[in-house]
Amino acid sequence: MLKYTLKRGLMAILTIWVIVTITFFLMNSIPGDPFTDEKKIPEEIMEKLKKKYGLDEPLPVQYGKYMKNLLRWDLGDSMKYKNRSVNTILEEGFPVSFKIGMLAIVFAAVVGIGFGIIAGLNRGKAFDFVVIILAVIGVSVPSFVFAALFQYTFGVKLKLFPVARWGTPAHYVMPVLALGIGYVAYIARMMRTSMLDVLNQDYIRTARAKGLSSIQVTWRHTIRNAILPIVTILGVSIAGIVVGSFVIEDIFAIPGIGKHFVQSITHLDYTLIMGTTIFYAIILVIMMFIIDVVYGIVDPRIRLE
Repeated sequence: MLKYTLKRGLMAILTIWVIVTITFFLMNSIPGDPFTDEKKIPEEIMEKLKKKYGLDEPLPVQYGKYMKNLLRWDLGDSMKYKNRSVNTILEEGFPVSFKIGMLAIVFAAVVGIGFGIIAGLNRGKAFDFVVIILAVIGVSVPSFVFAALFQYTFGVKLKLFPVARWGTPAHYVMPVLALGIGYVAYIARMMRTSMLDVLNQDYIRTARAKGLSSIQVTWRHTIRNAILPIVTILGVSIAGIVVGSFVIEDIFAIPGIGKHFVQSITHLDYTLIMGTTIFYAIILVIMMFIIDVVYGIVDPRIRLE
């Protein structure tokens, strides 16, 4: 297990290094710079700005300095947000995105897995068709459509929840629903399909032939094996959802990390682009590692060696 852990750790570091390197050089190949849209800036001031951020140096030198600072987790200063470092922006925005994302993924996992199990156990019945229809709607309709619908229905008409902004627990409800409903549909469909596949396996027939009750067969053998594909989905989904959805955050005026991710690209804010990309990559790599460990816990047949 130690050998496996070390190997996975080295692969994780290598993966992050590759992502950082590719992002750095692709970013610098984009025409323009963070100051191209600034109006009426004298040439001498422009040169000072480039010197301040090291943009006047050769690209390999910039890369070397950035990697050196990265080892100290110094992501540099934002080139668009005055007197703000990338570390500060991430520290302020990530907790907000994390709260919404985790609530959304918990909502999606509980409801999606529950619907998928019930639909799989009642194939061809009324509830199964309801789940299929809801899943198709959830996957087909974009999250921002649900967000606008929730705002109009629950915020404007019924006045049950705040339409936008951030602060109280009531502000969580509509963003979490809008962000999680698509994952509910996807997880429900995957869980239903996985349940149907497992129910047709020989070991399920053997378990029933041994006289195990329906509850025992369902819990011990069916759900435990059917949930494996969902573990993979949840791992990748968590990595993406906790970083933030820029659409949902923009609609509900949420001060999360998602909007910074997009605005950094729009403004060619090099340091913020690098910071958010690295941050996302680290979370994704960690989640993929956790998935491998959970696989071994959920299914005893899997051995990590």
